[in-house]
Amino acid sequence: MSFFSKILSKLGLGDDKPATPAATPAPVVSTASTQGAPAPVVSTAATPQAIPVVDVVAKLEAMAKANPEKLNWKVSIVDLLKLLGLDSSLTARKELAAELACPAEKMGDSAQMNMWLHKTVLQKLAENGGNIPADLLD
Repeated sequence: MSFFSKILSKLGLGDDKPATPAATPAPVVSTASTQGAPAPVVSTAATPQAIPVVDVVAKLEAMAKANPEKLNWKVSIVDLLKLLGLDSSLTARKELAAELACPAEKMGDSAQMNMWLHKTVLQKLAENGGNIPADLLD
């Protein structure tokens, strides 16, 4: 399981079961009965699946309230990882940054990497069905 998958799972966004491919509908073939008509048309349009939305902020606020440490998860990737009960060491953060394709110039400076990582994790949570307010994504 990837590091980011662990974050998704802790917030109820991950799926513990292996992904199963969506059922592919049978092709629909349309033919014309007149001579000189175009070739049959085949359509295999699939119905898009809705992503369930999870109120990540409410979950994190509840976790922060129950946590004895005063963690500022809204600005700190270290605090966010601690709040989720995940490894927040520099090695773990570098692993997560590499997984999320952090630019090389930011990987050499832990402060820049941390800021990039925090913003990227929140953006990725939003992309995966997390309800993240716009002010946390800027």
